Amino acid sequence: MRLHELYPFPEERKERKRIGRGGASGQGGTAGKGHKGQNARSGGQRRLGFEGGQMPIARRLPKRGFKNPFRVEYSPVNVGKLVAAFEGQADINLDDIYAKGLAPKGALVKILGVGEVAAKVTVEAHRFSKSAAEKIVAAGGTAKALEGQE
Repeated sequence: MRLHELYPFPEERKERKRIGRGGASGQGGTAGKGHKGQNARSGGQRRLGFEGGQMPIARRLPKRGFKNPFRVEYSPVNVGKLVAAFEGQADINLDDIYAKGLAPKGALVKILGVGEVAAKVTVEAHRFSKSAAEKIVAAGGTAKALEGQE
């Protein structure tokens, strides 16, 4: 099957409404817009959030909190889940973590200390929690942080 051989099912075939093309079209005269008024005219839509001149709710409600524009968000991966996913593998790097789907591709990865580490592994990630780094080192492995250690 090729692209030019594709076609919609017969029940899906539907002619588009031809607006304002005379009485026989079923949308003649006012073209489905009713009589007069703002919405009958060209460009007559109201902008998003407009409430007829009353103060919009977005402006009536107070602003709350603070959004830090410099926040760095990490994708967390538990050390137990990481070791279980790479059973028998000595070196675990970022590409492996992305390939297994433990973190979204290109995300900053932080290894957290939930779970146990039995085997000696070398783990490479952007950051490690103290407990995760301690567990990896205690098992005889190494934790390579690409950024500062927390």
